[in-house]
Amino acid sequence: MFDLDKWQEIFATIKKNKLRTFLTGFSVAWGIFMLIILLGSGKGLENGFENEFRGSAKNSLWIWTGRTSMAHNGMNPGRTIRFTNSDYDNLKNNVDYTEFISGRFNIFWGNQVSYQNETHPFGIRNVHPDYQKIEALTITKGRYINHKDLEQRRKVTVISTTVRDILFKQDSLEALGKYIHVNGIPFKVVGFFTDESNNDNNMRLIYVPISTAQTVFSGGNRLHQISMTIHANTIEEAQQAEKEIRGRLAATHNFHEDDRQAMGSWNSFENYMQMQSIFTGIRLFIWIIGIGTIIAGIVGVSNIMIIVVKERTREIGVRKALGATPASVVSLILFESVLITTFAGYIGLVLGVGVLELMSGIESDFFANPEADFAIAVSATLLLIIAGALAGFVPAQRASRIKPIDALRDE
Repeated sequence: MFDLDKWQEIFATIKKNKLRTFLTGFSVAWGIFMLIILLGSGKGLENGFENEFRGSAKNSLWIWTGRTSMAHNGMNPGRTIRFTNSDYDNLKNNVDYTEFISGRFNIFWGNQVSYQNETHPFGIRNVHPDYQKIEALTITKGRYINHKDLEQRRKVTVISTTVRDILFKQDSLEALGKYIHVNGIPFKVVGFFTDESNNDNNMRLIYVPISTAQTVFSGGNRLHQISMTIHANTIEEAQQAEKEIRGRLAATHNFHEDDRQAMGSWNSFENYMQMQSIFTGIRLFIWIIGIGTIIAGIVGVSNIMIIVVKERTREIGVRKALGATPASVVSLILFESVLITTFAGYIGLVLGVGVLELMSGIESDFFANPEADFAIAVSATLLLIIAGALAGFVPAQRASRIKPIDALRDE
């Protein structure tokens, strides 16, 4: 039942001791404020890290060739290793870890893309259809490269919305189906894409079927790079997939499996999981620091409430002499403690969220959209209520054990 007299008395006590109440509440508010800021900042760093992986699948593996740096099977170092279409077929058909896979043939000259009077040096990527999944591209209109394009060596291209707007300008809505010239050769535009990373370099690209590029740009069966996504749930599985792929290609091209100069690689899943482990540690550290700050504030509340009990010893003695039960004395002290900690903590929570909103305007490669989610806000509120009760429990217990005769003798 709501006891109006008890609450009036609590508010009267708080009003009587404004400075003490403010200092008590400030320590709690500061603890919650710092917890929210630390958690939000940690989330901002994590979001920035996620953005770095947004431009490609998180479970991707990229491999490329170089020169051997180790002698192997009687062959001297310094040999050039070259991938071919057969290496792509080998990995696609014989490695169980592969999910999506694409070769890539690079053009090292020209790269001029034109339409009517517009000519620009856009990047040209010559790939297989699976490359869409590896780079996490989104088709906004039309389609991506397909297997019939490869088989028939069609002169088709998929261009970014940025390239479309630059080349076609006011006619960009009519660009689908038109022909653009890639290094002087006409290609039909069959689709537009956007890249989730929003990286300007990735948006100044066009994609061409790799078989067509190898034919019209004199590439033969040459591949400069092979990329794929792999079936892996742990770092160990990702490393095992890379080891199997490296071993198979090392046997084909007769280089040592451990020769990193002969075949370079980048395992994004391994890097992603390692960074996830780091952020797990950061989140734990933030919680330890934040909760430690709150505990310091709660200890301050408890000490203040002990002083309150000592100051009100005679009053509590009179109450008990008039028939007040220990439970009523305990509830009086507990309610005052919970009220101060909850209100102060809520103020700290609101201020923390407000500062995070201001910080959300800060955008960089490593920091994006700092936020404290609803679950954290609810957890912090519950933590405050529990902490407020704990802070007042010891003083309240002490107050309930005061004997009226001893209280009346207290000076």
